[in-house]
Amino acid sequence: MQASTRPSRAVTIWLLVVCGLIIFLIAFGGFVRLTRSGLSIVEWNPISGVVPPIGHAAWEAEFAKYQLTPEFLKINTGMTLPEYQEIFLIEYTHRLIARFAGLLVAIPLIYFLWKGMIPRRQRWLYILIGVLFAFQGVLGWYMVSSGLVDTPAVSHFRLTAHLLLALTLLAITFRLALDRIYGHPEKQPGGRPAAYWLSVLVIGILVVQIAYGGLVAGLKAGHVSNTWPLMFGYLVPPGLLTAAGGWLNSILTAPATLHFIHRWLAFVVLAVALAVYVVARRHAYAPQVKRSSLLLAALVLVQITLGIGVVVMGVPIVVALTHQFTAMMLFMTALYLNHRLAAEPAQLAQPAASGKPLAA
Repeated sequence: MQASTRPSRAVTIWLLVVCGLIIFLIAFGGFVRLTRSGLSIVEWNPISGVVPPIGHAAWEAEFAKYQLTPEFLKINTGMTLPEYQEIFLIEYTHRLIARFAGLLVAIPLIYFLWKGMIPRRQRWLYILIGVLFAFQGVLGWYMVSSGLVDTPAVSHFRLTAHLLLALTLLAITFRLALDRIYGHPEKQPGGRPAAYWLSVLVIGILVVQIAYGGLVAGLKAGHVSNTWPLMFGYLVPPGLLTAAGGWLNSILTAPATLHFIHRWLAFVVLAVALAVYVVARRHAYAPQVKRSSLLLAALVLVQITLGIGVVVMGVPIVVALTHQFTAMMLFMTALYLNHRLAAEPAQLAQPAASGKPLAA
């Protein structure tokens, strides 16, 4: 199986750059949230918003708008104009980078489509990247607007939806890049190997875990407990499934319950990742599969360590952002491993009787 020989290097590089932009924006969005800067700009002006306030009068006018928000009235009542300028510039930079990223997606995409550098049967996927990128901006404002009405915080559901859309964009973009680098995995005799389905399970559980990370972040549930492995002196605190009434409401809205689930679901991810690694080591898969399965398991261990650090140290910004960035690296590694396993013949899933590899 060979990658396409068409003159598509520029498209591949563009896809990888877009992947990098998505990861950077996710990380920067985490920084915005942790510095409580996201609600500092109370209007969404995609065009005129490119220009920041110029002059003292303009800053005073912008600050006056912020002073009407729940965040100022309930949390930042003593904030001065210089302090407001600090958080404003963080959110302004976030939005400016997002606009730049949108142009970096749209302009090359239009050029590639015009030049016919994208296969006709895949054009809809590339157009979907552009559409989803634009919708991500709309969803971002929809998220921010939820914190400008009654409560000084955005909806944790909208924040998680914003995060999951970014993951979807990352998955589509990275998969297309892998297809261009390695070629689209063809159907193999005997179907997919067992490790492939284990990698699918890893991706599924990882997405749920990242979604719970979004819910935890949105409700600031990371501050609920600063001890590990116990919470409130219990390994399993009582009342987790009744904390917000019914069990469904509790697992979606109760901070302690969300924190508990996010804390221990990480070990489910670790168990499945280790299962993939063990299967890969015991069978005659390609070296890329074995190396990426080892990397996946190692990253999960690093991520768990960082997660514990976030809890016991009281959610420090640097550790929390490293934790978030590692989650993206985990997701990318899982996608890469799944792509490589899709190219493995099912018969290679049988261990060699001699203990030596069957084939390269």
